[in-house]
Amino acid sequence: MATAAQSVSIFGMIAGLIGVMALVAVNALFLIWMERKVSAHMQLRPGPMEVGWHGAIQTIADALKLLGKELITPRDVDKPVYLAAPIVIFLPVLVSFLVIPFSQNLIIRDMNVGVLLILSFAALTVLAILMAGWASNNKYAVFGAIRSVAQNVAYEIPLLITLMSVILMVGSFRLTDIVAAQSRIWFVFLQPIAFILYIICATAETNRAPFDLPEAESELVAGFHTEYSGMRFALFFLAEYTNMFIVAALATIFFLGGWRGPFLPGIVWFLIKVYAIIFLIMWFRWTFPRVRFDQLITLSWKILIPLALANLIVTAFVLKLV
Repeated sequence: MATAAQSVSIFGMIAGLIGVMALVAVNALFLIWMERKVSAHMQLRPGPMEVGWHGAIQTIADALKLLGKELITPRDVDKPVYLAAPIVIFLPVLVSFLVIPFSQNLIIRDMNVGVLLILSFAALTVLAILMAGWASNNKYAVFGAIRSVAQNVAYEIPLLITLMSVILMVGSFRLTDIVAAQSRIWFVFLQPIAFILYIICATAETNRAPFDLPEAESELVAGFHTEYSGMRFALFFLAEYTNMFIVAALATIFFLGGWRGPFLPGIVWFLIKVYAIIFLIMWFRWTFPRVRFDQLITLSWKILIPLALANLIVTAFVLKLV
């Protein structure tokens, strides 16, 4: 028979998962509207204005349209893999929310391997993209998938090394410990190079412009999800915007003091910092042109990885001296 403590724990997990599902849906709807408005104002136009105040519920109307669309399965696809890919890309992003501390007390499970859990499940994204591209039996989808694999392998290395610099300073993989270590000064001031490298790598890991070569509409139609429609396409879209939230949340936890801030509640500070990072990533998309594939790979292997390694070695040397 389950004890009272176990019952409370199970109830808390279920409530947390329901909250995560609601957050993922609301976050995606808000970010799509935000991206439309940000891109519009950067191009000196108003953006969506017809449905709701300043087009605020335009994305809800678009989501309902996607739900009502017919699910088309091309004849020659590898059906089991083709159908599994949207699920494989979406489920890992949900798991990552289990260990993200939104405030001091608002966290589903405070695990001592929280960082490893997020990074492990994030690595599954590239597997789902490869599955979608390969199973679609479409040359544009295969090109997009191959590009994504090469890009993720190249940029995961400097991203992990930059995070290791902070983990080395804290001595823990627990996310709440990393936030607690910034009670006096944020790590962005102690690790500015790591912060810049992380933002560049996170932009590439989420396949956002100027590193959006796996999709590259002008070259590959829509890349790995060319053959997907309706809710299957929507799951790829949900995963992309949820991944943006997760990389921004990690930047907030590792470099910007997490939920810490004066006057306002912790969760408000956390969300302000997360959406500020997301705005920065959107700004990149609508400012910089798409890089060539050779430039993308060269940037990582010849500049970012050596810089990240040098930063890690200097951090270890300084910690040894102090």
